[in-house]
Amino acid sequence: MAEKTDSEDKKDAESPKGERPPRQHTIVAGAEPIKLGSMLFTLVEPHRGHEVAYNRWYERDHFYAGCMIGPYQFAGKRFVATAAMKKLRDPDSSEVTGEPERGTYLGLYWVLDGYHDVWNRWAVDQVMALHKAGRMFQERDHIHTLLYRYVWQQQRDVDGLPAELALDHPSAGMVAVFTERADDLSAADFETWQREEHLPSLLPGTPARLVIAADPLPLLMDAPGDVPRTEADDRRQMTLWFLDSDPAEAWDSVIAAHRTAIESSGRGRIVAALPFIPTIPGTDTYTDTLWTDTRRSS
Repeated sequence: MAEKTDSEDKKDAESPKGERPPRQHTIVAGAEPIKLGSMLFTLVEPHRGHEVAYNRWYERDHFYAGCMIGPYQFAGKRFVATAAMKKLRDPDSSEVTGEPERGTYLGLYWVLDGYHDVWNRWAVDQVMALHKAGRMFQERDHIHTLLYRYVWQQQRDVDGLPAELALDHPSAGMVAVFTERADDLSAADFETWQREEHLPSLLPGTPARLVIAADPLPLLMDAPGDVPRTEADDRRQMTLWFLDSDPAEAWDSVIAAHRTAIESSGRGRIVAALPFIPTIPGTDTYTDTLWTDTRRSS
């Protein structure tokens, strides 16, 4: 009789009755660089009166069961837009959030370069399994849940914070800026202007440690139906600004200055700039400061 392998012994110890299904995707750790390839950006609005329950469900269950245990997903972090953060939004964020004050909790996840399709297939299958098991949270709405392809990064400092470590670095704030470039400007020319002229002059001496640019990717056709589909627009790009300070302290010198430079150059417009601060895992911090209107509804 053949002896069991260490992995088989471990599996038996964890599941003596064979109750847990076998892993359905083979994970191969190749000898390749750790490089950001794509990301999941999921902006959600908990229903009023359910904000504490939502926060606990997401951080204690879904953050891991729905995302972090997935193949080739190597980083994740949660952010929140308090009422103070929403007041900073400029211009009107409705093109992204539907209403100015919607879009409160953000989950951001990094996927290893070259493995987007494998991860994406797992992610949809996993969420559908969680739906079937009754482990989803009904009292919430998806505001902007979309996949993005990493395009480029711009660091404030030479050999500074790389994109791959951005979600592990203790940034004080992050701003998601949605930009629509001009009709007559190519993506390549817009990138060149930003990376060679605009950002090198803007970032030094500011709290903006890192800027990451990403383009939207389509969801799978069988993705959960509660996630709204977004029309593709190859002129729209998202940049993530990781800050050393609260977004309020960096707004005028970084975000407002960025908007002025983009729009005065005629190269595009800022559709929305959405500031966030990190959540504090294991606490209900900020759940009572999410809206300017303190009304609660069940």
